[in-house]
This record gives sequence, C-alpha cells and structure tokens, in this order.
Amino acid sequence: MKEGKSAKSKHHHHHQHQQSNGHASPFAFSKLLDPDASWDKDQLGDVLHWIRQALGIAFGLLWGAVPLVGAKWIVLFLVLSSAIIYSYYAIILKVDEEEFGGHGALLQEGLFASLTLFLLVWILVYSLAHF
Repeated sequence: MKEGKSAKSKHHHHHQHQQSNGHASPFAFSKLLDPDASWDKDQLGDVLHWIRQALGIAFGLLWGAVPLVGAKWIVLFLVLSSAIIYSYYAIILKVDEEEFGGHGALLQEGLFASLTLFLLVWILVYSLAHF
C-alpha cells in the first residue's frame, strides 16, 4: 500500500514540476481567435487586460512620435481601445457578456492601467523625441 502511494506522489510531483517549468501550459494561443473556445471569467479578464496594455503602449508610441498634444487625444485613445476590446470579445470571440458581468465589467478590464501606461509612454516618447 505504501508503495502505491509513493508512486502516486512521485507522479503527482512530476506533473506539478512539468506545469511549473512551462512544458504543460494550460493556455493555448490558438484560443485567442477561436469563437468556439470556452472562457472562464479570470482567463477572459486577463486576455482583455493584456490586450489593453499592448494598445496603451502602441497608441502611446504613435501619439508621442507624431507628435500629438491635447486632451482630445486621450479621449480618442479611450474610445479606440474600448472599441477594439468590444470588437474582440463581441465579434471575434462571440462571448455572452452577461456571463462575465455585462459590457461594463468587460470594458473596464485593464482600463485604468492601460490609460496610465498610455500616458506614460506618450509623454516619454514625446519628450525624448521633440525636446
């Protein structure tokens, strides 16, 4: 009996080790564009959060390099990033937003962090490139 438990324990430990070093990742990038994939609230929230951060960096680089100034560009960033996020979850993934707390919850995911990142990158690029 002890031998059976020991073998199970070794197998369990090996499985945990395999997951921790990244060989058995539970997340597949193909899922990002698959409307038939099933999402839990945390996974979808994480994906929307990181897409927003990438958008914040991209728009910040663009706005700073052009160079654009003024509050209207902040509003445009918020509108564009929200439209992209909405399009992603509603049109590409076709998720039922009510399962995830409604449009408000999904559209707020990562919003303030991305706004902060956007402003940081925009100001940094603008200042370094034009002064």
